Order: sequence, then structure tokens, then C-alpha cells
Amino acid sequence: MTLPVDGYRLKDISPRAFEHPADRAATAALQSIPSFDRVVRKLLELGYERALRAAYLGSSVRLGPDQLGETWNLHHQVFRTLDVPTDDVPELYVTQFPVANAMTFGAGTPIVVVNSQLVTLLGTPEQRAVLAHEAGHVVADHVLYFTALQILLRLGTSVRLPVLAGLPLAAVRAALLEWSRAAELSCDRAAALVTRDPELVCRTLMLLAAGTAADQLDLSQFMAQAQDYDAGGAGLDRISRRLLDLNVTHPMPVRRARELMAWVRAGDYDRIVGGEFVRRGEEADARTEAGEAAAHYAERFRAAFKDAGDAVGGAAEQLADWLRKDDDRE
Repeated sequence: MTLPVDGYRLKDISPRAFEHPADRAATAALQSIPSFDRVVRKLLELGYERALRAAYLGSSVRLGPDQLGETWNLHHQVFRTLDVPTDDVPELYVTQFPVANAMTFGAGTPIVVVNSQLVTLLGTPEQRAVLAHEAGHVVADHVLYFTALQILLRLGTSVRLPVLAGLPLAAVRAALLEWSRAAELSCDRAAALVTRDPELVCRTLMLLAAGTAADQLDLSQFMAQAQDYDAGGAGLDRISRRLLDLNVTHPMPVRRARELMAWVRAGDYDRIVGGEFVRRGEEADARTEAGEAAAHYAERFRAAFKDAGDAVGGAAEQLADWLRKDDDRE
């Protein structure tokens, strides 16, 4: 099986090349929260990541040339297109689950997990688009924050484990959810670049949203629906959509499709496919590039801490105090 274009490889591409401005700004804002990265890494050190990894290892099937070989081959292809060495390609697992989805986690050694329904529902081109999206997470180094978010989603914000005492879990979870929704937009761009077919990515989003075969679905109507979702309604309609967005890890599929095609129309997609893109080692400072947009997300994160019952300064003190107590226990 060949790539969409024989030998097509985005040599030395930096994730900054396909990074959505919202992703860049949200990441810069998260990193500006005092001690936030240390708290995230401490969460991983508590052992929950190892337990999550062990659960997949014990209850899923690790793919290879003789285990769903076509899907495994697609997985390696998309990483090769993003110029990732074979030795650095994460392991791929399939697990029994009735919802078509995929995920990547593991801050040190990432793994990619696809649900069985995704393999059943999607054809080869659409599977390539999903796997390319997951590869984008790895290349963009999203796995640290995403793994911490998965841990918090499984623990819940009301958990009262002694080792987590003093940590404002609800606020940290809300901030990571906001970041996650922005990060997904970057990986849709990565999928479009790898497949060289942005409409394929949109069609894949449509299929995942509908959960049914493509032969009875029309992409043009789905894209029109995306415009309606963004522009339609007022007042309570807009508020309701915003509240719905706040509780999910991914933006709504119609919004993702609209964002992707707006990027294509702006010309960046053609420029990158043509070989003009930021390469590894050429990146500018992320916080400088984020500019004023980072202030928008910083305010959103401050609101998240406030909504969780913690003033901004108090939340920062809680994070620092939790780290001090945890250091004392070691």
C-alpha cells in the first residue's frame, strides 16, 4: 500500500507549521499558570498512567503486520509522512468499544488506541485520516497534557484521595479541557496534510458524527450545517452551545470541519504541501507568537479556577502548596 503520493514526506516538518492559533495560545496560557506543568507531571508520577496503560495492554489487542495488518500499515505510513523515524512510532492497539473513536496517551512512551467500531465503520482512506490526526498529537507533543486530562476524567473532580488533598482538581480539569478542544484543531490540519485531502478529513468527521456508512450521506450538506451551527440562533441558543462545548474534550464535528476548510481557503494548506513550512529547529518562541490570543485563554483559565471556587491567586497558592507537601512526602 502506498501513500496518497508515492514518496510524499513532509521532511523535518515542525508541529508549529500546522498548529492552530487557538492551540498555540491555549498552550502558552496554560504554561503561564504558576506550577501547572509540575502539577501535571506529579499527577503522572502517582501511577495512574501506568494503570491506564496496563488496562489497555491487558484488555486490548496490540496490532502488527499479522494483527489487522492493513490498519497497522496505515499507522506507520502516517508517521512516515510526518517524518517520524520508524523506531519512534508508537504502538497501536484496538479495543472493543461500540463508539467509533481513537485516542493517544502516554507522556513518556505514547500509545495509540482505536476502538473496534472505528475499524468497522471506516474505510481505508478514513482510517488513514483518523490515524494521521492521532499522529499529529504525538508530533505536536500533546500527550503530556492529554494524559493528565484522561487521568482526571477517570478520577472525577470530587475524588478525595489523601495524596491529592489540596489540589484544585475541578479547575485543573476545566483548564485542560479548554486546551484539549484547541489542540484538536491542530491535528485536523495534520490529518489534511498527511492525506492531502482536506475534504476526506471533513467526510471522516461527518461519518464519526453520524455513526453510519458514507453512501447515504452528503458532505456538502454537512458543511452547510457547519455554517448554520456557527451563525444560527441567538441568545439562549448560543449560550446552550457554549455550555455544551465546555464539557467535552473535542470541539463539535461541524465546527472542526468549518475551521479546517477556512484554513485551507486561507492558503496555508497549499503552501505547506508545496514544501514551504516551518522546520524543526526553526520555531519562534511560542509565547511570543501566541500574542494577544494567549491573554484570551489566560482569562478563560482564570475563569475556570474562579468557577471551581478558587481565586486565581489562591489557586496558584494551592498548586504550589500541594507540590511542597508532595515533595515533603518523597
